[in-house]
Amino acid sequence: MEQQQQGAAARRMATLASHLRPQPASSHPQGVIALCLDSLLPLPALSVTSPASSPAFAINSGSWRTKLRPAPKVKGLISRGEGGRRSRKLGPWRQRRLLLMEEVPLLMGSNCRAKGAAPGFKVAILGAAGGIGQPLALLMKMNPLVSVLHLYDVVNAPGVTADISHMNTGAVVRGFLGQPQLENALTGMDLVIIPAGVPRKPGMTRDDLFNINAGIVRTLCEGIAKCCPKAIVNVISNPVNSTVPIAAEVFKKAGTYDPKRLLGVTTLDVVRANTFVGEVLGLDPREVNVPVIGGHAGVTILPLLSQVNPACSFTSEEVNYLTSRIQNGGTEVVEAKAGAGSATLSMAYAAAKFADACLRGLRGDAGIVECSYVASQVTELPFFASKVRLGRSGVEEILPLGPLNEFERAGLEKAKKELAQSIQKGVSFINK
Repeated sequence: MEQQQQGAAARRMATLASHLRPQPASSHPQGVIALCLDSLLPLPALSVTSPASSPAFAINSGSWRTKLRPAPKVKGLISRGEGGRRSRKLGPWRQRRLLLMEEVPLLMGSNCRAKGAAPGFKVAILGAAGGIGQPLALLMKMNPLVSVLHLYDVVNAPGVTADISHMNTGAVVRGFLGQPQLENALTGMDLVIIPAGVPRKPGMTRDDLFNINAGIVRTLCEGIAKCCPKAIVNVISNPVNSTVPIAAEVFKKAGTYDPKRLLGVTTLDVVRANTFVGEVLGLDPREVNVPVIGGHAGVTILPLLSQVNPACSFTSEEVNYLTSRIQNGGTEVVEAKAGAGSATLSMAYAAAKFADACLRGLRGDAGIVECSYVASQVTELPFFASKVRLGRSGVEEILPLGPLNEFERAGLEKAKKELAQSIQKGVSFINK
């Protein structure tokens, strides 16, 4: 049986080889021709060499590689001459086997994959090789709304790109390494997600990260202003309370600022609130919705437990416990990891969840409501996290806070005092 299969495979190879007659090299102006086949495998170790007068070719992971210039007009096959004219349509047999025949300057797998890209949006992750960036890249590669995924970082971007690109989902993955490739990574993007920066370590607050991460966010936002000023920008880099104002000031200086398109990602606070409330109430956290307002650090994180859906009541002890745990959830993870990292996995999940909401808004879906840290007039502060309705232009409506109880009103005043300082710190960093 094995000999019969090998013989059949060899005959198929010989048939294809007979179609690949070499032409003079000067007759083709652009480059090589790639044939991507879907039914000649599994034959990973098989290679076929043409007669001495013909160039060599081989099967490698389903792709033909040859320097024939150009392919001849063969019955049932498309070929292109210098004028770009086509011959006959593909026959049914070759329609199943010939996925792509395209003139390209370099024969690379990415060229084949790009032709099969699903319709959707172009997304860039800046800081894709980091602790948050890698799992976030994985989750965005799985999102059916993403057609092109650009992964940028100053180190290790090629390895992450190669790894993620092997997933058999619709998005085409491209990697970009270092500052010289930042503009290419950003050009034409619909959504840019920024998890870049150094992580928290035990004993560090988000403000301890400011001096490093502030400069990183400034550089990346300068690239966004130049290459994709209409993109939706999701800022994850901490401290979000300051980095979002930094991004806003950069865009203002560039003349591209649109407050509807700049969003700080506070979804992890909502995810934690839903989880912890679900534990206390004995409910599935996926069925719980807790609004979280204010900011994204310490006391600026204010869960509105009086507005939990489904409606419920808590004792004062439960309110104090839940509020404290939600506010200190990041510290809980940092201490549990004992210096080995921060809340990278849950943050990646939350970021992917929020990015998906932004993409559904861009698609035109109705009723997309999430909490986010945005330019706002809900309070006297220029930036504030609250419920927003997302749409094609980004933030289409900022929803009112709703009724607050006495505990929440007191927490709001504490949050605003600290938020005001963090916002001013970010603004001063750019305008100093």
